[in-house]
Amino acid sequence: MAKVADKYLKVDPWAIIEEGFDPERNRTSESIFSLGNEYMGVRGYAEEGYSGDTLQGSYFNGLNEQLDIGNHYKGIIRSLRYMVNAVDWLYTRLSVDGEQLDLAKSNVTDYVRRLDLRKGTYRRELIWHLNDGKSLKVVFTRLVSMTMSHLGLQRVEFEPLNFSGSVDICAGLDFGIIHEERGECMWNSLRSGVSGASSAIMASTVNTGNKLFSSFTLQSSQPLQLTATESDKFIGQNFTLNLTKGEVSYFTKLVMNYSDSDSAHTDEELWSKGLSLAETASQLTDTQIIADQTAYWKGIWETSDIRIEGDPENQQGIRFCIFQLYQTYHGDHPGFNIGAKGLTGEVYRGLAFWDTESYCLPFYMFNNPKAARSLLEFRYKTLPQAMQRAKEVDCEGACYPIATIDGTESCDLWQHSNLQLHVGTAVSYGIWHYVKNTGDKSFLHSKGAEMLIQISRFYATRGQWGQRSGEYGYFGVMGPDEFQLMVNNNCYINLMAQQSFEYTLETLREMKEQAPAAFAAVVEKTELHDEELTDWENKAQNMRIPVDEVTGVYEEHDGFFDMPHIDIHSIPVTEFPLYSNWSYDRLYRYDMIKQPDVLMFMFLYSGQFSKEAKLANYEYYEPRCIHESSLSPSIHSILASEIGKPEEAYSFFEFATRLDLDNYNRNTREGLHTTSIAAAWMNIVYGFGGMRSDGARLSFQPTLPERWDEYSFQVLYEGVLLRIVVDKNSVTITAVNGGSTEIIVYGQSIKVDASGKTLPLGEGMLAG
Repeated sequence: MAKVADKYLKVDPWAIIEEGFDPERNRTSESIFSLGNEYMGVRGYAEEGYSGDTLQGSYFNGLNEQLDIGNHYKGIIRSLRYMVNAVDWLYTRLSVDGEQLDLAKSNVTDYVRRLDLRKGTYRRELIWHLNDGKSLKVVFTRLVSMTMSHLGLQRVEFEPLNFSGSVDICAGLDFGIIHEERGECMWNSLRSGVSGASSAIMASTVNTGNKLFSSFTLQSSQPLQLTATESDKFIGQNFTLNLTKGEVSYFTKLVMNYSDSDSAHTDEELWSKGLSLAETASQLTDTQIIADQTAYWKGIWETSDIRIEGDPENQQGIRFCIFQLYQTYHGDHPGFNIGAKGLTGEVYRGLAFWDTESYCLPFYMFNNPKAARSLLEFRYKTLPQAMQRAKEVDCEGACYPIATIDGTESCDLWQHSNLQLHVGTAVSYGIWHYVKNTGDKSFLHSKGAEMLIQISRFYATRGQWGQRSGEYGYFGVMGPDEFQLMVNNNCYINLMAQQSFEYTLETLREMKEQAPAAFAAVVEKTELHDEELTDWENKAQNMRIPVDEVTGVYEEHDGFFDMPHIDIHSIPVTEFPLYSNWSYDRLYRYDMIKQPDVLMFMFLYSGQFSKEAKLANYEYYEPRCIHESSLSPSIHSILASEIGKPEEAYSFFEFATRLDLDNYNRNTREGLHTTSIAAAWMNIVYGFGGMRSDGARLSFQPTLPERWDEYSFQVLYEGVLLRIVVDKNSVTITAVNGGSTEIIVYGQSIKVDASGKTLPLGEGMLAG
C-alpha cells in the first residue's frame, strides 16, 4: 500500500517550478499553482482559454449555492450548500493574424510556470510558434493581493522574436463559468456596464441569491483604443497592441471583486460599493502592488518559516505548505472558515469539517493568533444554525455539522451527518486549546462559554445510560475512523464528550469567581440552571470509556475487539481506494480502520496518557489502519516519534510535505489537501520538534531525523516568538522578538529570552 510519488516539478527552496507543458498533468498543476488570499482563490488555469482538460475554477469564501436533495425522514437533511464556481476574472483571449493561442492546439515551446513563494506571484511563460513562422514570447503574471483582499492583478507581456506586427486581445469578466459538479452555470447576471475607466458586471447565484460584483481597469505600455463587448454574463474590452521585434509590450488588468453572501446590500448599494473599489484600483500600479505583496510575504517568512538543512525536497515541501496555509486563511475576515480543499477545487464542495479545529487551528494558534480566533468566531457566528440542527435530531443545545459552509449541515450521507457526533467536541477542544495557549479570556467569556454550554446540552441529551453497565455513553454513532458504522460507545466520542463537560464546568466555575458579570450574562442568555451543571458532572463522572485493563488498549467501541480480523497487507493494492473498489457495506465488517481514532485522542490530550499507554495502543491500532485519509499518517508519525520508533515516524512523514506536489494520492487534480497541509506542519513541529501544547506550559522534546543535518521552526507563545534550532548535537531556543517565557524542554523547565538557551540533543534523540 506504499504511496508512490509522481515527481515532475523542479526542486527549489523558494519556488514551485514546472518546465514543459504536460496535458496529462494539467489539472494537477492547476491545483498546485492556485493562488488565494482567504477572501478569494483561483486555480492555475490558462487564462487565455484551453480546449483541453481543465477545471477553470474561481472561488470566494462564503459564496454558496443550494442543492435540494428531497429526503423525507426527520433529521436527515433535505438540502445542502456548496461553494460555487464564480467569475473568471482572468478571462483573456489572444490572437495574431486570426490565429488564437490555445495550448491544446497551438505549437508552444519553452513553457515554464513558476510559483514564487517569497513574492506570492504566479508567472507562466512560453514561446508561441504561429503557423506562418512567426514566434512570440508571452509571459503571464498574476497575483491575488494579501494586503487588499478584493484585488487581483494580471499582467501579460509580449515579445516578438522574429517579426513586428500586432496582437489582438479581449480582456473580460465571465460569469458564464460552469460549476463542474452540477454541470451548469449557477449565476444570473444582474447588471453590467462601463463606468469611467472600469468595466464592471454584477451577478447573483441562481438559488441562494449570493451576489458578486467584479470590475477591471486596464493599464498598458502604449495607449489603448478600447471597444466594449457584452453578452448576458460577460463584459470585456477588445484592443490591439502593436509589437516591435525584440521589444516587450504589455497590458495590466487590475480587478476588484466584492462579494455579498449575507444580503447586506441592495443591488444598487453593492454596485456603488464595487465602483468605489474599482476607482481605488484605477489609482494603483502593478509595481506598487507587487512590492506590497513581496513585503507581506517577507514578514510571513520572518515569523513562520521552517528551515531544513540536508533535505531540499522537504524544504520546498514545507514552505509550500506554509504558503498555502496563509493563502487559505489569515484571519482578516472573521466568520470565514477553511474548506477541505481551501479555495482550490470543488471536491468536498468547499465545506469545512472537524479538521479545522483538530488539524488547522494549531498552526494558526502558534503563527497567527488572530486567525485562530477568527476560525472560532465562525463557530460562534453559526451557533444558531447548530442549535437548530440539534432540534432536528431531537436534542437540545448545539449540534455542530460534520460538513458546512454556512453553519447548516451540508453532508448528504446520513451516516456521517447524523452519526458523527465528534464535531462539537472538536469545537470545545479548539476553544480550550486556544484559550490555554493564548490566554484570550475575553473570547472565552464573551463567546466561548456560550458555545460550551450549548455543546454540553447537546451531549447531555444525545447520550443514554446503558441498562446493564449503568454507564453513560453514545449509541448508534460513527467515530473519526469512519469504517465503523452505527456502533455504541465509540471511545473517542465518549472521552471527548467527557472532556467537554469537564471544561464547560471548569469555565463556569472560574467565571463565577473571577468574571461574575460575564458569568451572569451568559447564564441569563442561555437560561442555564444549576440542575444542568449537576447533570453534566454526573454524566462526565460516569462516562463509559472502554479499555482492556490488562493490556491498556482502549477499545474503539463496544465489541470492536471481537470483530473479524483482516490483515490489511493482504489486500491487493489494486483494490485501493477501498471506497471505489469494495461494496460500501463491506467496509464495516472488520477491525480495519480508516484513520486514527483512539490514537487521535491520545495525541490531542497527550499529557493524560503515559508513554507505555501510547505504545500499547499504537502497536495495536497501527497494523489495522489503512490510512485512507490523508490526515492519518501525520498522527501516526507524531506518536511514533514520541514512543521511540524513528524509522516508522519518518516513513509516515515522507510524503507529508509533498502530498500534493508529488501527487501521492493521485487526486491533487481535484484541489489541494488543505487540512493535510496543516497536518504536515504539525508533523514537523509536534513530531520531530516534540512540541506539546496540552500541558500547563508549552513543552518540547526535539529529535533529529537521520537524513537531516539541521532544522529550525518558530512558534509564537505568550506573545514571544520562539525559534527552535536542532542540529546533530544540540537544541537552541531563542526569543527572537524580545521578552521571555517559561517552557519545558526534555522535562526541564527553562526560561527563554533573547540570549537563548542551548541544551544537548536529548539522549537517543538522533533518529535512526
